[in-house]
Parts: sequence; C-alpha cells; structure tokens
Amino acid sequence: MSVFMDLNLNYSADQSRMRSLIETAAHLGFSTVAINYVFEPTNKKKQEVPAPVALGELMAVLPTVQGRSRPIKVLNRLTIVMSDSSHFRPNAVEYRCFDLLAIQPTTEKLFHAACMMYDVDIICISVTEKLPFFFKRAPVNGAIERGVVFEVSYSAAIRDATRRRYTIANAISLMETCKGKSVILSSAAETALELRGPYDITNLGLLFGLSDGDAKEAVSCTCRAAVLHAETRKTASGIISTIKSESLCQQEAPAAECESPAAKRAKPQLTE
Repeated sequence: MSVFMDLNLNYSADQSRMRSLIETAAHLGFSTVAINYVFEPTNKKKQEVPAPVALGELMAVLPTVQGRSRPIKVLNRLTIVMSDSSHFRPNAVEYRCFDLLAIQPTTEKLFHAACMMYDVDIICISVTEKLPFFFKRAPVNGAIERGVVFEVSYSAAIRDATRRRYTIANAISLMETCKGKSVILSSAAETALELRGPYDITNLGLLFGLSDGDAKEAVSCTCRAAVLHAETRKTASGIISTIKSESLCQQEAPAAECESPAAKRAKPQLTE
C-alpha cells in the first residue's frame, strides 16, 4: 500500500480550522501532512520568520489514518516567497525549527539560483498568476540532480476559474520541461473542503500532463523523497569535524625528546 502525503496545509491562527484540516487529511488516507508557514519578506522593514506552533497546542491526540492503525504524522514547513536574493539567508537559525524548507521564486534569475544553488527541499510554482518567465531545461535538471522537488498546488484551481487556467497552464509548462519527474502535488488548502483524496489528486495530475505512474508518485514516493532530503540536509549541516589541538601536540613533543638513545637507534632510518 502506498504512503500518501500532502506537504502543504496552509497554517491558520484558527486552531479549530487546523484540527479540521488534519483530521480530514487522515480520513482521506494521508499518512503525513505538513503545516505550511508562508513568509513573504519585504525590503521596506525587517520582518521576523514565523515560529511554528507546537503540535500539542493544536490537538492532544492525533487522528488515525484511514486504513492504517497508526496516527497521522504532522511536519512543519516554511515557504519563503522570494522577490529578492536577500530574502533567503542560508543556514539561518530561524529555519532550523522547520522540518521542510521551500521557496517560491518570482523572477527567472531567482528561479535559476533556487534550482542550482539554494539548499532547500521544495521549489514552489506560482499558480495564482501567469509566470513572467519560461522554464528552462538546464536549471530544472540541475535541481532534479540535487534532489530538490517542484511543487504544484491545486486548491487555487478550486476557488477561482481564472486561477484554474493559470494552474493548468503553469503546471503543463513545468511538466513539459521536467518530463514529470521530481514533482509533488499538494493542496495548499485553507479549509477542509478544499482537500481532495489521493486518487482524486492522481486524476488531477493527468490533467496537468503527468503520466499515470508519475501522478501517483507525485503524492507518494516523490513526497517521501522530499522529506528524506530534508532530513539529510539538516543532518549534513550538523556534522562536527575534529582536529588535533596544539596543546596535545605540545604534550607529545616532550615525550619524543625523552626517548632513550637506544630506543632512537632501534627505529628504522630512512636513507636517500
């Protein structure tokens, strides 16, 4: 049985709404969801990255996933809407409390940098307006090689007919470039009514230009790859390297000088 995931449930300060989202996702068969905190910095004033709410404050007991005997897994995700390169700060302390890190570039230059350089897990594709640039194969392939995935959300297509056209057009443009690889489909839902089941999303993926197999992977295997990439990214940034300190070297030096002449003569000598 496939493990289905929705890595984008929009955060709301209304805790009853968040509980309803998580409970509905579990009822629909999603084993893992991510609460998404959207951060859109501006150049006019300094803004603080939102801190994730503790899961215990949202609900005391997590609902059980339909068809499984275990509770749903809830992750925290930060999405940075970038209109300037200074909006993303590599290795920022504020990013470490999130399980997933995503960015939504708004220009072609930032999209290229996100694909080739930025250490993130997900690159979001805007679905609320026509993209001001075309997807190019080189940066898209570069992101795929680095293990970064692209995200297309579908809830905007439910809310408005105009956004539905933008969602389909932008999704098809991406699929033509990446050939349906390294793509995840998520809801970006604000209410429980905007959530759809995994198999409904798979059918929606066919409308976006995905094959049947790629559409199923977009809500299962590729989502799992994004979560594993996030765990690897956080682990790699925490590696500790050790070197021999100078004090130890100084302690070893006198010991060598105290060797007896006989011990020194016993060591093999190198000759040219």
